[in-house]
Amino acid sequence: MKSYRDEAIVLRTHKLGEADRIITLLTAEHGQVRAVAKGVRKTTSRFGARVEPFSVIDAQLHRGRTLDTLTQVASIAQYGDAIAADYDLYLAATVVVETAQRLTTDAHDGTHSQYLLLLGALNALARGRHHPTLIRTSYTLRALALAGWAPSCFDCAVCGTPGPHSSFSIPDGGAVCDTCRPPG
Repeated sequence: MKSYRDEAIVLRTHKLGEADRIITLLTAEHGQVRAVAKGVRKTTSRFGARVEPFSVIDAQLHRGRTLDTLTQVASIAQYGDAIAADYDLYLAATVVVETAQRLTTDAHDGTHSQYLLLLGALNALARGRHHPTLIRTSYTLRALALAGWAPSCFDCAVCGTPGPHSSFSIPDGGAVCDTCRPPG
């Protein structure tokens, strides 16, 4: 199977030569894919705007030795404009996308769940459903749990006091007791 089609989220782009880009995608069925999008930096490009970060696309790709080639793109959702309009949203989306990229680099199993989780997080950010920090934190915890890196949720992550505890602190690495709970 030389060509394949899949739904994907654009995680990152890098310049390649004068007119091309390397696009890092998280696909629904094929995991993380790096592909060359030829000519997308030209003003006459047919799909240059569709392969920007935070975009959800229907992509047709051709397998290559080291990089696949993006041959056709249809836009499903463009979250980039809404996210880029607010710095807090952009910051949260960047963290979410980078987390997804790092957690799915070598993964072969469970990437469909990671894809769906990332799609939900970007949608929530773009639509302003909750505060960006809450979405970022929720996404990070769920993505880590899907990848098998669930933080401690029983004993206090700071002092080790037996739990369960009702507070959670990302910087401290898990559940925290009332004594160790950060202010705010």
